Amino acid sequence: MKYILILGDGMSDLPVEALNGKTPLQAANTPWFDFLAANGKTGLLYTIPLGFPPGSEVGNMSILGYDVKESFEGRGPLEAASIGYEMEPDDLAMRCNIIATDKEGNILNHHGGNLSTEDGHELIKYLNEHLGNDRVHFYPGIQYRHLLVIKGGKKDLNLFPPHDHVGENTETLLGVTLDSAAGKPMEVTALLLADIIRKSKDLLENHPINLQRKKEGKEMANLIWPWSEGYRPRMEPLSTSFPHIKGGVMITAVDLLKGIGHYAGLKPVNVPGATGLADTNYEGKAQAAIDALKDNDFVFVHVEATDEASHDRDVALKLKTIEFLDHRIVRPIVEASEKMQIPVRIALLPDHPTSVESGKHLSDPVPFVIYEKGAEADEVTKFDEESCRKGEYGTLQPSEFIQKFLYDYPQ
Repeated sequence: MKYILILGDGMSDLPVEALNGKTPLQAANTPWFDFLAANGKTGLLYTIPLGFPPGSEVGNMSILGYDVKESFEGRGPLEAASIGYEMEPDDLAMRCNIIATDKEGNILNHHGGNLSTEDGHELIKYLNEHLGNDRVHFYPGIQYRHLLVIKGGKKDLNLFPPHDHVGENTETLLGVTLDSAAGKPMEVTALLLADIIRKSKDLLENHPINLQRKKEGKEMANLIWPWSEGYRPRMEPLSTSFPHIKGGVMITAVDLLKGIGHYAGLKPVNVPGATGLADTNYEGKAQAAIDALKDNDFVFVHVEATDEASHDRDVALKLKTIEFLDHRIVRPIVEASEKMQIPVRIALLPDHPTSVESGKHLSDPVPFVIYEKGAEADEVTKFDEESCRKGEYGTLQPSEFIQKFLYDYPQ
């Protein structure tokens, strides 16, 4: 048996006024999602345990069966692993976005005006030259997503993910972070971090890249925003819990997912033209997944574009990215797997909902389907939040999905 998990990041949603009260999954044209639902078994899944922030790090770890209460250390350490940085015991690692702000310091967007990877690397290198030292170091990632490591840093800084606070003032957010740290052991780390953030604005706004962006009328990538800090996580490879999974791969354009894959024992597959946005190389990802099935037991295909469209509050783009995932990822994978000699089990789901109206991650349960050619199906015929609620699996708790996918589905 081969297993392939296809994940549309933030694909699930609430009813949207502009879609006449339908969710994007209900409104989009998704014949291949619906094929899986009509011929597989469906349900809803809580991917976010109580007390945890709704994010891709928690959602994807839960989907793979990890107890985040025991193993979650923030997305910073996961992204450190994705770029090949092996954390030391005294390292505090955190995601470091390069964001765009206006003259008053309000967040315009969390992605620096769709900063390119090339420009992001140059800006992070520049910041490291001016703000880095024996204790503080910046490491380049992809596009606007980078890494900041503080030696001997203390966690629990009450840092806010920028995509959940678009339109809010960075100094106000920073003030909450500092107030929460007052009188606690992490106060020195919080003060250091606040100083780095404030200094980054002047450095970035006067860098030639941003001066050129301003001249062209583009948003400037003019401030860093670190968040989701943590120490080295305690995660065992997926094969430890599921010995029949001898080898697996992670196909994604996002450092966070590559980091999760690293600790889960899934080899990264880098697809040319994979961007994490709506212009990603869908066909390349689908073909990479099909090729990987030949030599691996487990393939994880992650597509970020649906989440990014939600953060940008772009309803039309979210519909388009859902349909791209259906037509250009699911279709070729299903068609190819049907022709394979060895059985292939396919799962499709989001890692969490992201509201396209608010731009924020949510903790509501997400729809999922598990399909295997020739296996018994339930009565659900559409893949969306309401239809899958009626599925045979019912509503699962965070760690239950992987057991259903890898073990419990009838032969």
